[in-house]
Amino acid sequence: MNPKDVKPFQTGPGGPFELATDEDGRLFSPHMREIISSHAPAEAVPAVEAFAAVGQAARLMRLNMERWAEKEGLSEMRVAILFMLRYAGGALPLGTLAGKLQVSPRNVTGLVDNLERDGLVARVHDPGDRRSVLAQLTDHGRERLAALSEIWTQRQRALMVDFTEDELAQLRHLSLRLVCTMGRPKQTGRE
Repeated sequence: MNPKDVKPFQTGPGGPFELATDEDGRLFSPHMREIISSHAPAEAVPAVEAFAAVGQAARLMRLNMERWAEKEGLSEMRVAILFMLRYAGGALPLGTLAGKLQVSPRNVTGLVDNLERDGLVARVHDPGDRRSVLAQLTDHGRERLAALSEIWTQRQRALMVDFTEDELAQLRHLSLRLVCTMGRPKQTGRE
């Protein structure tokens, strides 16, 4: 690798992040490769390096979307709840929300508390099961979500602007393959 191949990218409050291209024209982090190569067996380097890159991308993507949501007086998780409720026809049990968000019921309770305080969601009894409580979009919640939807979509598109449609399909496919792999029972016996 020639020094001219290394390019600094500003990734956030942590400062610049240097990237370079390998002999196949694929990006990598020289710093991360050096760290990984010094601690992992050679055959493990590609997997560990890919895992680190996916982790970095996920953190930065979440940070970007969280900052946007905060400017709108929400959080990424609150926005996710609003979208879930809309696509579910306007109401879902709190337990279902927790499962879909992969968070604890206690966490969902706090999120719904905040949405309820802001008048975006109301708690109602489930007509099919009086013991169950549903989170339901209010008229104000529907209006707010309609206003946010276009902006939310534009933000997501802006994050993906440098990718072709084929690359986006590959990214989606590889990300979901990773999700499937992480969802399988552990094979190593170590958790």
